[in-house]
Amino acid sequence: MRINPVIQAAIDLTAGAVGGTACVMTGQPFDTAKVKMQTFPTMYRGLVDCFVKTYQQVGFRGFYKGTSPALVANIAENAVLFMCYGFCQNIVRRILGLDKKAKLSDLQNAAAGSFASAFAALVLCPTELVKCRLQTMHEMQLSGKILQGHNTVWSVVKDVVQKDGPLGFYRGLSSTWLREIPGYFLFFGGYELSRTFFAFGRPKEEIGPIALMVSGGVGGICLWVAVYPVDCIKSRIQVLSMAGKQAGFMGTFATVFQKEGVFALYSGLKPTIIRAFPANGALFLAYEYSRKLMVNQFDT
Repeated sequence: MRINPVIQAAIDLTAGAVGGTACVMTGQPFDTAKVKMQTFPTMYRGLVDCFVKTYQQVGFRGFYKGTSPALVANIAENAVLFMCYGFCQNIVRRILGLDKKAKLSDLQNAAAGSFASAFAALVLCPTELVKCRLQTMHEMQLSGKILQGHNTVWSVVKDVVQKDGPLGFYRGLSSTWLREIPGYFLFFGGYELSRTFFAFGRPKEEIGPIALMVSGGVGGICLWVAVYPVDCIKSRIQVLSMAGKQAGFMGTFATVFQKEGVFALYSGLKPTIIRAFPANGALFLAYEYSRKLMVNQFDT
């Protein structure tokens, strides 16, 4: 039975939200370390040093700073991403003159994912800005860039509105698009190609949970290895703009490259790669199984 398009969109939206929740709960401490190391690379000698200093200075809760906006960010991003992914798959079929029920190739699915990420970035950028600022508030105070920090989501939101107005939440939007659009082509491409590999000629929907998680992990690593420098610049723009006017993408990139060198653009890559495998594996496992469950409920 063919499910109504509105119901199908609601299923994709809900499954994406479930996947986003699984992603955050699996990888939040590594995401916190990533943002700290990206924004203040000279404060930490590496991942272990970042973990030790964070624990000594802030305690265990320091690893989960920004979890609330991270949950909102990932739930919103993945809900919109996977809902738009279904729509964008239909758009790809129309562009290529394929039947509505035609199976897309792995590269065609990657293109659909890339289109969908442009819409997801619109809900991701504001919530990620709040998350990144909360995660690095302690470092901003230590470095003397701000005199008084904000320890709650509401205080950060209030500060953004007072200083920059509603548009202030979209600082780093161009950097987010530069990261998301090519990154999600590789993300969905890596995921779909891996599923094809593990299927061994069977339908991809029949692969087991381990193969599904590995495929999600491969997709996550493909994304982050390719676009990590862009994400580093995005984090700096969103965090350092808290202290005053901050240059845009090209200005920030040029400053980092000239003063700190190319390796500064890869600061925090290790926790990102470590996080990518379990977090994105959990994302796709939760998405695919919750989606399958809901589709079966409507089919029966």
